[in-house]
Amino acid sequence: MKELSLKYGCNPNQKPSRIYMTEGELPIEVLNGRPGYINFLDALNSWQLVKELKAATGLPSAASFKHVSPAGAAVGLPLSDTLKKIYFVDDVKLPLTPIACAYARARGADRMSSYGDFIALSDTCDEATATLIKREVSDGVIAPDYTEGALQILREKRNGTYNVIRINPDYVPEPIERKQVFGITFEQGRNEVNLNDPSLFENIPTENKNFPEAARRDLIIALITLKYTQSNSVCYVKDGQAIGIGAGQQSRIHCTRLAGNKADIWYLRQHPKVMNLPFVEKIRRADRDNTIDIYISDDYMDVLADGEWQKFFTEKPEPLTREEKKEWLAGNTGVALGSDAFFPFGDNIERAHKSGVQYVAQAGGSVRDDHVISTCDKYGIAMAFTGVRLFHH
Repeated sequence: MKELSLKYGCNPNQKPSRIYMTEGELPIEVLNGRPGYINFLDALNSWQLVKELKAATGLPSAASFKHVSPAGAAVGLPLSDTLKKIYFVDDVKLPLTPIACAYARARGADRMSSYGDFIALSDTCDEATATLIKREVSDGVIAPDYTEGALQILREKRNGTYNVIRINPDYVPEPIERKQVFGITFEQGRNEVNLNDPSLFENIPTENKNFPEAARRDLIIALITLKYTQSNSVCYVKDGQAIGIGAGQQSRIHCTRLAGNKADIWYLRQHPKVMNLPFVEKIRRADRDNTIDIYISDDYMDVLADGEWQKFFTEKPEPLTREEKKEWLAGNTGVALGSDAFFPFGDNIERAHKSGVQYVAQAGGSVRDDHVISTCDKYGIAMAFTGVRLFHH
């Protein structure tokens, strides 16, 4: 198949719409549903991310994409009981396989942003992973293959309309890529930079030059995630998964704050008060996620006020105070931070430190590199200048 017609483009008024190959066959097969223009943008970008993550780490990988940027990305490390609970997979009867763990991590880190996502899996989708996907609000999934049991589960989702795409894992695109803007064709070489290159961590200007193996892995995950994130972008990673992604901001400090706030929310969800919130029976997953998000925020009275809390809880919870949040967040350490370009000022490091960052990988090359380095030294942070910029548009 060289061409596939689509219902419409980015918006319903943008017709006609299609994807096609000028040479050769399309490397994808639609097994179920009718994916749209944005679905394919998310599918093909997210597939590149998980394929590269798998190649770099040797671990099954997953990504949760929304509007052509990842809401989450992770490798398939086992889940602790705490993570199983905050990702709402502790009730799954099937054993969680590595690819299922990767998806649970990718989807669970930022559940608000992942709502209605497109999923990418580096490995064959099995029944455990399909079971997790079926219970979430999602637009579709792309993977190199599916077990028969998984395909049957996914075909039952969304009244049989759920988008399921199989991609040829051996497909290699042409080295030159093109896009049109305002009738003008842009052309460039594909971004084939190797982010699993040990030389990326050779230039370490900080006093602390220690990057444990797990920190290097997490920084590689951050950089690969950023490679497929709309710029400007910053990514916080811990224990093999992105815990905060700040995408598409004009100011880098806003990226760092946005991603840091998401990382803080991820960690606050592990607070005992949050994990033990007394939700009413059969609350919708989206309502529960939104309630948790508000409960953690400074607007907690929106869900704790009389007449409101009864909609969500069986009894009124105690607020999570600012002091309790500050004390809890101080326990989040060992976080890795990647940036798709240099940090222009030390304020980015100041903000990152508040979210437990101890390892940084960034391009370097700012006229204020000395200020960024001294801020890292102030907190004992190890930072590598990779010399690699990862803008993506």
